[in-house]
Order: sequence, then C-alpha cells, then structure tokens
Amino acid sequence: MFFLFPHTLIFFSLSSLSALLYTPVSAQLPEFSCSTTSNYTTNSAFETNLNLLLSSLSSNASRSGFFNDTSGDDPDRVYGLVLCRGDATPDRCQSCATIASQGVIQACPSSKNGTIWYIYCMLRYSNVRFFSALDNSTVRYEGNAQNVSDPDHFNQVLIGVMSNISEAAASGNSTRMFATGDGNLTSVQRVYGLVQCTEDLSRSDCNLCLRSAIADIPTCCDGKQGGKVLRLSCNLRFEIYPFFDELDNAGPAPPLPSTTATAAAPASATAAGSSGISYRTIILIVVPVVVGMALVFSTVYIFLQRRKAKTKMIDGPDIGEMDSLQFDLVTIRAATNNFSDANKLGQGGFGAVYKGRLDDQEIAVKRLFRNTKDGLEEFKNEVVLVAKLQHRNLVRLLGCCLDGDEQILIFEYVPNKSLEKFLHDPTKRACLDWERRYKIIGGIARGLLYLHEDSRLKIIHRDLKASNILLDGEMNAKISDFGTAKLFEVGQTQGNTSRITGTYGYMSPEYAMHGKFSIKSDVFSFGVLLLEIVSGLKSYAFYQSDLAQDLPSYAWRHWTEGTVSELIDPTLRECCPRNEALKCIHIGLLCVQEHVTDRPTMSSVVQMLSNEPINLPSPLPPVFSMVSRANTNTASGDCDSPTSNKSESRLFIPWTVNEISSTEFDPR
Repeated sequence: MFFLFPHTLIFFSLSSLSALLYTPVSAQLPEFSCSTTSNYTTNSAFETNLNLLLSSLSSNASRSGFFNDTSGDDPDRVYGLVLCRGDATPDRCQSCATIASQGVIQACPSSKNGTIWYIYCMLRYSNVRFFSALDNSTVRYEGNAQNVSDPDHFNQVLIGVMSNISEAAASGNSTRMFATGDGNLTSVQRVYGLVQCTEDLSRSDCNLCLRSAIADIPTCCDGKQGGKVLRLSCNLRFEIYPFFDELDNAGPAPPLPSTTATAAAPASATAAGSSGISYRTIILIVVPVVVGMALVFSTVYIFLQRRKAKTKMIDGPDIGEMDSLQFDLVTIRAATNNFSDANKLGQGGFGAVYKGRLDDQEIAVKRLFRNTKDGLEEFKNEVVLVAKLQHRNLVRLLGCCLDGDEQILIFEYVPNKSLEKFLHDPTKRACLDWERRYKIIGGIARGLLYLHEDSRLKIIHRDLKASNILLDGEMNAKISDFGTAKLFEVGQTQGNTSRITGTYGYMSPEYAMHGKFSIKSDVFSFGVLLLEIVSGLKSYAFYQSDLAQDLPSYAWRHWTEGTVSELIDPTLRECCPRNEALKCIHIGLLCVQEHVTDRPTMSSVVQMLSNEPINLPSPLPPVFSMVSRANTNTASGDCDSPTSNKSESRLFIPWTVNEISSTEFDPR
C-alpha cells in the first residue's frame, strides 16, 4: 500500500512533524531536471567530486544566499551553485540547501547534470561550466488549481507587477538580483509577485531571463490565481496572498540538527509533565526520522514514475482514452449539413475539412478518408496527442467520432484559415504587414517550444508548413495537424522510421535521407517556414529554376553575396524594421544548417526573436546549396520533385520517398 500512495504517505509523515515545529522545506515536493544522456558510474572520480561539491554548496549557502564552486580536475570536474530565495533567513537557507544536496542525488541518480528547485532554494550541478551564462534550455511550470474571475484584468495587473519587479531585480540597486512587489486587483484584493536571478548573471542577462519567464506565464498558468516559472538562470512566482517576507507566524525554520551540539536544553525548554523530555530532544529525534522517511519514499516514488515513463510505448495510443471526447455521428452530420460541399473548407492528404456549428459554437470537422491503410493509426495518434496539449499557439481539439468506417476529428474553428492562404495570395498578402508576420513567427516558435520542452509530453510535429499554421481572428498562429506527430519517451532524443511522411521543401536532410527525426527536424522546418514568411516566396517554387534549387539555397546565395535585403518581401521593404527582418533571415539560416548539432533549439530561437539585442552566430551553408545542379534529374513519386545524386562526396535523395503529403487547399 505504501508504494501505491507515496504522496499520501509522505504527506502523513510530514504533517505529523508539523504539529511540533514549522514545516521544513523538505515537506514541499521539489521540481527537478536531470540529464538522461550523460551518466557517471558508481565509485568513479566524478561521483567523489560531486559529493565533495554538494557538501561545499550546502555548508556555504547561508553565508550570502548564493554560492558557486567546483570540485576536482578535468575531465571529472564538477561545477555547481546553490541559490536561496532572497527573503530566506540564513537558517532557512542552510536547511534548504542541505535538503537539496541530498534530494538532487535521489532525483537524478548517476546523472552528470542535475537541478532541483524547492520553495526557498535551488541547487544545480553539471560536468560543463555554466557559471555566468544565461541558460533558458530548461523550464518547469507549476500553476495554481484555482482560476481567477476576471482573467484579462488579472493578467494586465500581474504583467505590470512582474515587469516592474523584474526591472528592479536586474537594476544596479539590487545586490541579490531579487525583488518582490504587489498590485491592486480590486479594492480588497492584491496580487503579489517575486522574481530572482542567479547572482553570477550579468544585469542584462538577468533582465532577458526574467522577460522570458514572464512570457511563459500564459503557458504556465493563464487565468490562475498563482503560479511559478522555474528556469536554470532565474525564476518567478505570483499569488493572490503575501507569500514572501512574513510567510508565517512561527518564525524561521529551525536548522537541521548538528552532531556537534552538546549544550543541554535550558529548564524553560522542558516539556510539561514528569518525563522531563525537552522540545529540543523531541526535534532531534523526530526530524531525522521523518525527513529520512520522506526521502526514502520520495526516492521510491521518483523511481516508479521514471520507470513508468520509460516503459510508455509511443506508437500504441489507447482508444479508451478517447471515450470522454466522443461525439455521435448523427450530431456531426447535422452540424455539417451532412458534410455538404458548401461547408467544405479544404482537403489534405488524409481527409477533408468542413465547417460546422454545434449549438452556438463554430467548429472545424476533419473527416479522414475511409479504408486508408494508416487512417486508423493516424486518427488515434492525433486524438490522443492533441487532447493532452493546451497552448494558445496550438489548435484546440474539441472531440472525435469513431463510428464504423467514419473517423472524424472536431476542432475549434479558426476563421482566417491557413497562413498559406494569406502568404501566397497576391491580394491577401497585403494584410500581412510586418507586425503581423513577426507576431505569427513568434507564435509558431512558442508553440514548437511548448511541444519540444514545455508540455508534459515531448512531441515532434514532423510536418510543419505554411498550410498547417492556422490564423485566428486576431491573426494569432496556431499549429495544426498532428496526424504524423511522434511522442518521445523520457530521455529520448532521436527516432528512426522507414515510413517517411512530410512535405516537399520542408523536410530536414537527415529525415528525408535516413528517416531520422528529432526536435531539430522541426527546427529545420521552422527555418524554412521563417524564410518563407519574410520573403513571401514558396519553399518549393525553385525546382528547375536558375535562381536556386530551394528557398534555403536562395537565401544563402543572398547571404554570401551581401544582398540579404533583397530577400525581404517587396511589399515590406519600405515599411518594416530592416534590422528585425534581417535578424529573422539570419535565424532562418541558422535553423536550416546541414548538421543537426549546428541548429539551435526552439528555446534559443525564442530568445533570439526577443527584442533584446543579441549577437547571433554565423550560419553554415544549408545542405541543398552544396548539391550540384548538374546531377539533378526528375523522379516520379507522390509529387513531381527533384532528386539529387552523388555530388561532392554527398548522397542526398530526399524526394523519392513515398507518402510525402501535398496539401491541396487547407490543413488536414
């Protein structure tokens, strides 16, 4: 029974202790992040150095609330830091750091990189030097379960408060890079905020990190009464009650018991009664026991959760998960006027999309083609994945219908249809001024970041393109069509497939050639899409052209010839911020680089797209620009497309694969 309900057991044990003294930081289940690709072995030099480092961090934390140190020599050197919350007392800081040094080992066994967050402190270690470097690669969220009554007003006040205290924390007046503040929600209610950066950051990097954290609030806890955004270099928290400074009336948490303490308790500290046992003695006995129990069962719980995640299969979605989303076929037929052609919005590789109405809500109904070989798997895949995703830049699934041969998905209706409809229509393109295009680019980037890093699932989309980006009434981008998406296991970084599905002009070379896909495959597609949005050119419009073989090659040619401005859509050149447009082209070229490791992650891309000035690395040539046009011929397949033969010691044959999708009208 203990193993079935670890949360309950830990809560019971710690609640018993709280009757005697202030609840310690160990009572809070921590957030943690561990590397799954770099591990050390038991009794190794690295493990020895790590233990020495953790001891140093925990013993020095209370001096100033921030301490970083290293232990050992390369290649087994370990780097680490501990950061206590700016309002934590020295005793509370010391207690939290000690618990964190134990907890991170339990949470990240054998990992060479680990971070753990408690309420009053965070502790981080790595085999790579990270001091003074802004790191937005890892984000953890925690939102309050309770919603606010007026989200728009709440968000307006909240963002104002968080922005003000972020500026204060990053200013020269804050020695700890820590600030708190509050703002009026109503005449009787306020919202309270707290922000903090690691103290080794520069002021500008602190400001950039906190800006990114504030931008995560809608993803983390939109409309919630409280929440936390935890990054490696900074963190923030907000609540509708004062949670900092005077957190309780019990005073600071007591320090952990010291084995060197020998002073007897004074008579006044003795408990009433004839036993003569002092409160200090009780604490010395109970604290280690309860903390030990909590650590043991936390370890068991973490182990079971990790094992459960690792054994979860990717390609077998459970149809039972769809029961709560089921609509009956009669209702769907009535909503679409029996799938009338007048309501048809478009058609893709796996089905047609119809506009419909359920009660007072407009819907988009995706009806998959019957008797397709992979239709049922695609249907189950999309339902199970999209139903678990909630982000403003992803299209929202409302339900499904599985009735005989009918496989139907019901989505929110997005009135402006697809980005492709605007981008490549001479009349509608005029509606896409630079401000809207930049907003769309940012929305796509944040949606992909959510899929790759910020959701509780790690998802590779595999078919990112202009026709799969929908635009709502306010021209917000929404990524759609998850039929070919792949769910990664915990710790998985790459997948392989013999069934290559994608779209001409957007697929990364390693995926098209070898069937290897990863988050960097999506990054490549995003880079092509980014170049397409800035230039207004179609990604696939260059075949048998004297300009280039593809859009990345065309952009690269302008880059090397110093004529990048000519790549900007002519309708924008006179009215867009030139530096911003050129930065987007630069980012696009970084995303379409040949080697996977050279491409940035989406968290880096989001940071690059911020308005803060940042030095971008120089891009390397995209793979297509290295292929000789002299050896190009045509091959028949699912669509007419170029096939490249061996050239300059490269073999790249991306377009002879089957099952490449070609969207005729609107996204599936």
